[in-house]
Amino acid sequence: MKNQHTYTAPSQDVLKVIPLGGLGEIGKNMTAFECGDDIIVVDMGSMFPKDDMPGVDLVIPDITYLKQNASRVKGFFVTHGHEDHIGAAPYVMNEIHAPVYATRLTCALMGLKFKENRMMGRVEMIEVEPGDTIVAGCFGVEFINVTHSIAGSCALAIHTPVGVVVHTGDFKIDYTPVAGQTTDFQRLAALGASGVRLLLADSTNVERPGYTMSERNVGETLRTLFDKASDRIIVAMFASNVHRIQMVADAAAKHGRKLCLIGRSMVSVVRISRQLGYLDIPDEELVDMDHMDEYPDSELVVLTTGSQGEPMSGLSRMAFSEHKKLDIRPSDMVIISANPIPGNENSVSRVINRLVTCGAEVIYEALAEVHVSGHARQEELKLMHRLTAPQFFMPLHGEERHLYHHARLAMSLGMREENIVISDIGDVIEVTENSIRKSDMVPSGEVLVDGLGVGDVGESVLRDRKQLSEEGMLIVVLCFDHDTGELIAGPDIISRGLILNRESEDFTEGARQTVKKLLYKRMGQFSTTAQMKEAIREALRKYLADTIRRNPMILIITA
Repeated sequence: MKNQHTYTAPSQDVLKVIPLGGLGEIGKNMTAFECGDDIIVVDMGSMFPKDDMPGVDLVIPDITYLKQNASRVKGFFVTHGHEDHIGAAPYVMNEIHAPVYATRLTCALMGLKFKENRMMGRVEMIEVEPGDTIVAGCFGVEFINVTHSIAGSCALAIHTPVGVVVHTGDFKIDYTPVAGQTTDFQRLAALGASGVRLLLADSTNVERPGYTMSERNVGETLRTLFDKASDRIIVAMFASNVHRIQMVADAAAKHGRKLCLIGRSMVSVVRISRQLGYLDIPDEELVDMDHMDEYPDSELVVLTTGSQGEPMSGLSRMAFSEHKKLDIRPSDMVIISANPIPGNENSVSRVINRLVTCGAEVIYEALAEVHVSGHARQEELKLMHRLTAPQFFMPLHGEERHLYHHARLAMSLGMREENIVISDIGDVIEVTENSIRKSDMVPSGEVLVDGLGVGDVGESVLRDRKQLSEEGMLIVVLCFDHDTGELIAGPDIISRGLILNRESEDFTEGARQTVKKLLYKRMGQFSTTAQMKEAIREALRKYLADTIRRNPMILIITA
């Protein structure tokens, strides 16, 4: 499969590019490409739930269009193993059966997800290497090595009947990567020289001038911090950042410290990466969480999840004294080696504030170079545009402002405005040899994952949860004689999250009297129980507005 850089496709007229995620948002990356009767899909990402999605675990793309055309899907091509590119894989592959192509580490990380969802053996995963080209219907998909913050990252050159499409995936230009190869400039330049019809490029850091710093800068900072630490060191980071895990392990070994892993994903990723040869950490340098107490604090480094302030992560549980084995001590140095993903800023600040309150020394990006981005800044993006020299351009992977600024950057390099499309999720972008335009829309949006439920939490459920969290609940219990219809017990009033205890007696009696008066006046006027319940709700809403100016959820139970 290696070095198959020539690809001849059947003659067809139009390529359709259909983004199903990753536009107007950070995360949930997924793009379909359709030509004739064939469809291929790049990435299957998820996204953290937003602040107005209480109780939701995960947000994934709406794949209705792919399900409607499942027989035409020839394959899924995954650029790298970050959650915003593989997080939806179990849910997508449960609905659509087509082979998945990805590099070795990416396949291993997806394999963990399939195993957790009891899908091993049901998904055909095919490992590829940079330089390989996969034929899928009328498409030829070529994997090209790029540098990012995880091993095995690739851009894709998609050879189509209307020309070559370059999909950068997530990338940056790092001339001194910690491990692995640098971005394959030679291949990208060769594609540009032979003609690239369309460039789809990462827009995450387009607002930032200059170049993204090398990952090696973080290694130097970590070594400096380890030099000055006298007691326990706790490092929080993404489990998928294998290169940075290696730097932490190297710094720990140099200072005679044992490395303890906290968090299920951290333990799993390190185990898989060591097996595959992406991490070189000898057994004797690792210590199990249950044996930490056998070592003095000055000989320990704890590597944990929780850099995004996730409530159930290792770092959050430590900070709030909820971890079964480890509490934060005033002598601890805590290094948060990540930037908050947009939308997570409040959660991260909450954890940092709690750590500071516990007395720990907390180091984060605002104080030291403990994190560098894996995404290209302006000068690196310009280089990608110059190397590929595309005829058309469509910015990907960013919020609205990122997409807009990336379009402006392309125009500053000489691209005509009419050759650029800023798309929304669900748009159908038609590309020919001479044109690019929006032509249609397909079903799209977000599907919410809550526990084992996928898509069963909608706007009405979120609205109810929001009302419960903000306004509380009032429950009215009534018992009627089924023969006479006479009220024989109640109304009993129960409130939750609504009023202070000292006010409860007067408030509860007032609500009870409101219901009683209504039933006394209008009992014979109700033709259905539903009619009666709605009348009670209206009366209570007025009472609540007059007395406490609140609008709780009102639940009426009859027996």
